[in-house]
Amino acid sequence: MVKSRFSIKDLENLSGVKSHTIRIWEKRYNLLTPDRTDTNIRTYNLHSLRKILNVSFLKNNGMRISSIAKLNAEEIEEQVRTIAESENINDHYIQKLKLAMINFDQVLFQKIYKSVYDREGFNGVFYQLFIPFLEELGLLWQSKTINIAHEHFISHLIKQKMLVELEKLQYQSYDQNDRAYILFLPDNEMHDLGLLFLNYQLLSHNKRTIYLGESMLIDALKHFKNKEVDPVYLTYMTVNPMESKIPSFLRKFHKKIQKNNDAELWVFGYLSKKIKEDDLHTNQRVFTNIHDVIKQLPQLVSA
Repeated sequence: MVKSRFSIKDLENLSGVKSHTIRIWEKRYNLLTPDRTDTNIRTYNLHSLRKILNVSFLKNNGMRISSIAKLNAEEIEEQVRTIAESENINDHYIQKLKLAMINFDQVLFQKIYKSVYDREGFNGVFYQLFIPFLEELGLLWQSKTINIAHEHFISHLIKQKMLVELEKLQYQSYDQNDRAYILFLPDNEMHDLGLLFLNYQLLSHNKRTIYLGESMLIDALKHFKNKEVDPVYLTYMTVNPMESKIPSFLRKFHKKIQKNNDAELWVFGYLSKKIKEDDLHTNQRVFTNIHDVIKQLPQLVSA
């Protein structure tokens, strides 16, 4: 079911405008007109969400709120289109992507994707649209602004595009003696978009990858420990293992796979931020998010 009512905190999380500021804008400029529950709690409809996203975009691009407040809804949207066409178009599309997700609007998603793809190609979509959107998606999920249905809907649409581009790279040749990059998710971890992104980048750099995907047991990874493969293991943690069990996961990986210090483990994703330096063992390296991995990818994969 489409989410049609939003709290002021939802608007803050989706737009980046603080709840306190939204209240001030309502009182001073009559910018939004919320409904109220029986207990006097503000609620907002989709029209209000769309408006605050557009207002946020204009404010971030230098317009004064006093000037924005004088515009009607159509004029606001016209100003957004004008600015988007001239410079910050990707910020605009990220906001529209949020609306596509909230409304379960596949047609809007396809239009957004095609617009950015036609202008910048898949790398542009990847760097300018998907990465910043997914970083925001994680925050929206953690704050419970969106639910699992929203996340699954938009994630599967993004995954479809990723798989199309990955297919184009599957047939390139590589030396069988090349180092292999083993991409896997920990046991009970199902969020694989970050791992797919990294797989795409490695293949784009003509690297040999072995993509294992979701919910892999550590014991199953022993197979790749031989001189012919020379593996580097990459894993992405979103919700599993739980924070309290991460040290145990790293310790077990080291004991089972790295006991001779002859394999590397690269860890990234939301939960990687919870890893303490003392939890890491030899040849284990942490990245705080997808963007950090990709920024350093040319240096890291030069071996």
